[in-house]
Amino acid sequence: MNNGKKINLFLVDDDALYLKALEIDFHQHPEFTIRTFANGELCIENLSQNPDIIILDYQLDGIEKGVMNGIETLDKIKAYNSEIPVVMLSAQDKIEVAVNCMHHKAFDYVVKSETAFMRLEKIIPAIFRYKKIEKELRWYMERM
Repeated sequence: MNNGKKINLFLVDDDALYLKALEIDFHQHPEFTIRTFANGELCIENLSQNPDIIILDYQLDGIEKGVMNGIETLDKIKAYNSEIPVVMLSAQDKIEVAVNCMHHKAFDYVVKSETAFMRLEKIIPAIFRYKKIEKELRWYMERM
């Protein structure tokens, strides 16, 4: 999926149980190196570790007040490196929320449901296919 090197995956969610469930699910796949963060601030502080993908909760400010929400965190990630793909997670099944995430340059939006883990496992290979196509297109455009 990623040229034999481990995929550096950041998981960011303020719901400790959901975060642990995500971590356990991804630990079943040996190609991942996983880092977990309970808030956006911790994620931002660790961006120098060059995550390949970030899975980010939309709310993030449900437990600890005064911290960045998911959109604010997404904006800071994109300001740091616009190439990092971010998949937003939310319990909200509202089209407006998904559209808002996409306007802020999220790669995708997944509703926290019984199929969320399966969707995430399908999105990650799609991210690498997209990045490969984008790289090939850039190469082609440079030669025109």
